[in-house]
Amino acid sequence: MNHELLDNLDKIHTTELGEFRIKRNLDLDTDDVVTWCIKRVKSSKEIIRKGKNWYIYDDACIITINANSYTIITAHKKKLNSK
Repeated sequence: MNHELLDNLDKIHTTELGEFRIKRNLDLDTDDVVTWCIKRVKSSKEIIRKGKNWYIYDDACIITINANSYTIITAHKKKLNSK
């Protein structure tokens, strides 16, 4: 599958505040949030671009990445009744 986001995995990054927010929202116990998120991007079956952001749908969470800067903005646990 040729996909703009997958072709630019090396550009994905986040800010210190973004890292804190992702860890808190997903209850993660990892020191490398970016690598954790990239693994989810690689294994995702659904990546959608809406406006300026990519939305990566994983079995347990939704990750939001800015489409221009490739900055991971946030991630949230999936609600039971959502996608």
